[in-house]
Amino acid sequence: MDINNAFTPDKSLFGDDFLWGVSTAAFQIEGSHDADGKGLSIWDVFTAKKGRIKSNHHARTACNFYASYQTDINLISELNIPNFRFSISWSRLFPNGTGEVNQAGIDYYNNLIDYMTSQGIEPWVTLYHWDLPHALELKGGWTNRESISWFTEFTELCARHFGDRVKNWMVMNEPSVFTGAGYFLGIHAPGKRGISNYAKAVHHVTMATAAGGRILRNLLPEANIGTTFSCTYIEPASDKRKDIAAAKRVDTLLNRTFIEPILGMGYPQEDLPVLNKLNKYMLPGDRENMAFDFDFIGLQCYTREVVRSSMLTPYIGASLVTAQKRKVPLLTEMKWEVYPPAISNMLKQFSKYENIKKIIVTENGAAFPDTLINGEVNDTERTQYIQDHLTEILRAKNEGAKVDGYFVWSLTDNFEWAEGYHARFGLIHIDFDTQQRTIKQSGHWYRQFLADEK
Repeated sequence: MDINNAFTPDKSLFGDDFLWGVSTAAFQIEGSHDADGKGLSIWDVFTAKKGRIKSNHHARTACNFYASYQTDINLISELNIPNFRFSISWSRLFPNGTGEVNQAGIDYYNNLIDYMTSQGIEPWVTLYHWDLPHALELKGGWTNRESISWFTEFTELCARHFGDRVKNWMVMNEPSVFTGAGYFLGIHAPGKRGISNYAKAVHHVTMATAAGGRILRNLLPEANIGTTFSCTYIEPASDKRKDIAAAKRVDTLLNRTFIEPILGMGYPQEDLPVLNKLNKYMLPGDRENMAFDFDFIGLQCYTREVVRSSMLTPYIGASLVTAQKRKVPLLTEMKWEVYPPAISNMLKQFSKYENIKKIIVTENGAAFPDTLINGEVNDTERTQYIQDHLTEILRAKNEGAKVDGYFVWSLTDNFEWAEGYHARFGLIHIDFDTQQRTIKQSGHWYRQFLADEK
């Protein structure tokens, strides 16, 4: 494929105010897991346990971003990317989760933000991207209602130290993923299981999301404040009533459970009765306090899932018909179907909520088995993936969706949670043995696409 002639919508069609960026997360890129006073996070502990991560990979070095952030910020500038989303490691600032502040951690993020802005790149901070301090997990983590106050202390610290330069904030990243995988299925940190752990975590995270938003609004009244949600377009396996009902339950779980209480609608318990288990942990005033008027909602969509009724599956009564079983024409390294209409459908679905002011696609991308040959990575499938998804985003925007930005996941190949280093999502290839960076074809294409942005 000739990237100079590949089809994609002209950037100007999105409008002059449309935001373009790239996203990362602290634990996935920083490395330096115990440097300069940093405390352990739940992912540091989880990855140290044999068999938890594919090939027993860990993130003690990752992309070495902590030590080489200037190199990567320079690459962002070279790629003409005007907005950079990154997260702050909670345990770098509070090694014990609360209490004593680690000044070296504050200094690090001050230096990162200052260098970024000196290069003309706008910082977009995610407060929580899954790396809870291990010291707080020993107290129950998100299953402990005190987690709400722990998180507000962390939020206030970040706002006071970085809010003079950071104007764009995201409170939480994909709460449905880190609560479901970490507190129900046990396949992500901290590795807890069971409906009770899950229900408590869901409610406390929802409460903390709104509480974090209020802290930011009170301390930084001019800031642009959002929070991000993963979403997956859900379709029934057939037109049978039971499959349609199953698809509705799965859609409720994955796409509605966290956004609706934030919007003041409460939990969607009528459409997913298992959510009634949350009532046990709700106190007077919680319904009101778990709502917050965010300036934007971050939407993160990668694929669709097809589901069928399965009464043997507890709580949800549904099972996935995997992309492999459906023999779809193209799978990513994560075994996800490449289905660009998923993102336009989800943008339109979220745009129906009256209380959402605007939506930014804060993550979208794909992992493919990239190969470095003669100093080049010709990742034509990823380039096509991004182009096709931009086409769908423009379609949704033209049909009235409230979409105002697009951030690629991710800047570099990184530590991809339970997949370790096997799943490469980056616009930039990393040799994890040498830390050599190589801009992929997709990165060169994105630079060309954004050429007149800066």
